[in-house]
Amino acid sequence: MKIGFVGTGVMGKGMIGQLLAKNFEVCIHTRTKAKAEALLEAGAQWCEDLGTLTERSDTVITIVGYPSDVEEIYFGENGLLAYARPGMYLIDMTTSTPTLAEKIAAAAEEKQVKALDAPVSGGDVGARESKLSIMIGGKKAAFEAVKTVFEAMGTNIVYQGEAGAGQHTKMCNQIAIASNMLGVAEAIAYAKKSGLSPENVLKSITTGAAGSWSLSNLAPRMIAGDYAPGFYIKHFVKDLRIAIEEADRMGMELPGLKLSESIYERLIELGYEDNGTQAIYNYYQ
Repeated sequence: MKIGFVGTGVMGKGMIGQLLAKNFEVCIHTRTKAKAEALLEAGAQWCEDLGTLTERSDTVITIVGYPSDVEEIYFGENGLLAYARPGMYLIDMTTSTPTLAEKIAAAAEEKQVKALDAPVSGGDVGARESKLSIMIGGKKAAFEAVKTVFEAMGTNIVYQGEAGAGQHTKMCNQIAIASNMLGVAEAIAYAKKSGLSPENVLKSITTGAAGSWSLSNLAPRMIAGDYAPGFYIKHFVKDLRIAIEEADRMGMELPGLKLSESIYERLIELGYEDNGTQAIYNYYQ
């Protein structure tokens, strides 16, 4: 299967690396070719535009920054849907809106193309190590047809339902993380303030009832002052805004989500938008 891949950022880079390692033929396209040089050296092929990428691929995967980017890539004048052939598969792995996922699926069906929304969780580490959690929405037959592609990038692969279901599931993931990140940062700040060794505290609490992925993977980065992005704050805020909009649309009140979003908004105001989500620790310092 020939894979076209759009987006070589923090997540895309690791995912493409895993596809290449599993012997998939991968063509890539990104706005800035220089950022893809390492992948090209590793065996990926370069495509100058989306039309060329689509022509050379059986399946096209996209993982970009914002829903507006997804809209342009799929529906732009020279977007994927303008070139997609009957029988192709289009997989958007960006965290985007359920509504846009449904729109893409409907437009793809008109062209006899199969579309899936398949956002991921696991951060840069999960992408590099092929340990992503992948949540999929769309036709089940389409999911089964490209399951081996997902298996090359992740270990927890779950079909969630019709178009948009993957994005709704990702919102559940982000809602759970949002309040958890507050707790993790507050726990480390409390440990330091009380005179404890934060590193030693982690030895006690990461394997108990307080344990979480964020506590195990991001708390050590907080302690070390390592705010390099496994996942950008600016992208996390985008996700939280989508979740708030969806919750409001369904008439739900989610105070933990809104509190977390407001703190991350403050961090953006302070200039931390290109830091990893663990930079929330700075709020407590």
